[in-house]
Amino acid sequence: MIQATGIEKSFGTLKVLKGIDFSAREREVVSIVGASGAGKSTLLSILGSLSRPDAGQVLIDGTDIFTLGEKDLAAFRNRKIGFVFQFHHLLPEFTALENVLLPAMIGGNNTSATRERAAQLFEDLGIAARKSHKPSELSGGEQQRVAVARALINSPSVLFADEPSGNLDSVTRNELHKMFFTLRDKYGITIVIVTHDKDLAAMSDRTLEMKDGLFV
Repeated sequence: MIQATGIEKSFGTLKVLKGIDFSAREREVVSIVGASGAGKSTLLSILGSLSRPDAGQVLIDGTDIFTLGEKDLAAFRNRKIGFVFQFHHLLPEFTALENVLLPAMIGGNNTSATRERAAQLFEDLGIAARKSHKPSELSGGEQQRVAVARALINSPSVLFADEPSGNLDSVTRNELHKMFFTLRDKYGITIVIVTHDKDLAAMSDRTLEMKDGLFV
């Protein structure tokens, strides 16, 4: 599902990624761990097409993503890739349901089938009763579950998560971790997670450790 080769990235004179090779199979959950500054989030951003590498190639589901023009790349990202970050980035003026439907509306896919999928995701994530609530009326764990539903609304092939449980208490964090694997099993998505959480890494199908811009 994901094949990256020779990924390099520098910021000024600082070389953050030094020729990374990475792959993930369909339906695999891969955790990337390492100290702060190792290059984990930079790699995730490149794999997810949010930033371009200085060198190297990334294929997602057979598409060489950085050969696409900006408009086509944005459309590919909207259709094929979901993102969950440490901070949920929900829009405060919209309800939970409206936040989840936004990527579908951007992709021109605001259909009854999409609304049915949203309802199913809210059910799967245990927040069906919270659809009409605004973010300020939700707990931190509920907000993050809404963010996960938003990431999955367009039926992506890949979900990238950057410290998804970093701001949650231990009970909510464990529930979120288990949920990732339930969603993988139900929807068949590939999940790549950057995390400092040893428990989450241990649950993954595979764990890779980064140090100084390379995998150990």
